[in-house]
Amino acid sequence: MTTLTITSKGQITLKKELLDALGVGPGDKVEAHVAADGSAVLRPVARDAAVDKAAGILARYATKPVTVEEMNRVVAEGWSGRP
Repeated sequence: MTTLTITSKGQITLKKELLDALGVGPGDKVEAHVAADGSAVLRPVARDAAVDKAAGILARYATKPVTVEEMNRVVAEGWSGRP
């Protein structure tokens, strides 16, 4: 179990081990609710698979600048399901 400290703004920072266990990282979202027994439950929010797929396709262009035309083509390929 990990103990978290609440800041003066009412915020907490989740430890890396907890984030790893939830399978989330920077930019991801988690939802929280209070269970009937008073405990807090965190659950990762499902990512939009289509957006993740399109972003993955763009990775092959990481070594050179990408034109708007190339981005449009890659996005169109991602949505069409073509590799």
